[in-house]
Amino acid sequence: MEPVSFTAAATTLVALPVARYRLHLIADSAVRLPAYAGSAWRGALGHALKRTVCVTGARHCPDCLLYRSCVYPYVFETPPPERAEKLRKYPAAPHPFVVEPWPDCRDVAPGETFGVDLVLIGRGQAQLAYFIEALRRAGQGGVGQGAAQGAGRYALARVEQQTAAGWQTIYASGGRLQSQPARVPSIPPPPAGLVRVELSTPLRLKVAEDLVTAERLRFRDFFSALLRRLSLLSYFHTDTPLDTDFRALVQAAEAVPIEDADLRWHDWTRYSARQDALLQMGGLVGAFVLPGAALAPLWPYLWLGQWTHAGKGAVMGLGRYRLSM
Repeated sequence: MEPVSFTAAATTLVALPVARYRLHLIADSAVRLPAYAGSAWRGALGHALKRTVCVTGARHCPDCLLYRSCVYPYVFETPPPERAEKLRKYPAAPHPFVVEPWPDCRDVAPGETFGVDLVLIGRGQAQLAYFIEALRRAGQGGVGQGAAQGAGRYALARVEQQTAAGWQTIYASGGRLQSQPARVPSIPPPPAGLVRVELSTPLRLKVAEDLVTAERLRFRDFFSALLRRLSLLSYFHTDTPLDTDFRALVQAAEAVPIEDADLRWHDWTRYSARQDALLQMGGLVGAFVLPGAALAPLWPYLWLGQWTHAGKGAVMGLGRYRLSM
């Protein structure tokens, strides 16, 4: 699915800069990725980044003297600031990045080109060079099935950034990084007609600890999860936390009906090395339609969510959606 471009007209109420990058890779050996590779890419990036930046060798980041100043815990563990008013009871805040695996890119032969997209959010964009170097180093060890036996190795060819003019090359192997600053996406006016929401990766929502199925999905559930994510991302990763009437927005979302829903449950299981267990990460895929006339106060948040994703597992690329009018 081609990402939405930065064209247009109005200004968002959410001052949340985002930037999307496309990393082109060349397989050195056969690369076999799982059906959904978001978890594999996040794991490969995390391990490589920690090896790249860790200078103390501490086994557990929270015990390290550099815990609140090191790139790795900020990006992959994201401890809330000690004086934070939000999430004080939780060990981690939402991470400032999203991995977006390329679709239909599972079995790659040596010499073939493949890749992954990366969205950096707020202050996370300042860590772009670390992400690029970590992804390059991850290729030396391999990614996907058989990586431990020497398979899945690749080389980084180039990096592109999505801009108003399209995809621009900002780095080629051996060259200089010339990226553009992250920016708040321009928001087109809310449509008068119908809006189609296409869920391209599993949307995993819980309401009262129960998973939301196709039969139970309400727009309020979807929007509430998205609004909370945008609020936390802006709070922890920008200098301009979202300040709005959350209750009024959720009430407005309550009145928006879902029409022409064509949704199904997509099962997905991933292995967690940290928990040494298989985790169920299934969710809803498909599409539904919303009346554009009812979306005016919600529109800036709904539009921005195309970069941040929504629901559980967003950092691995779950909950990705696209709007079309």
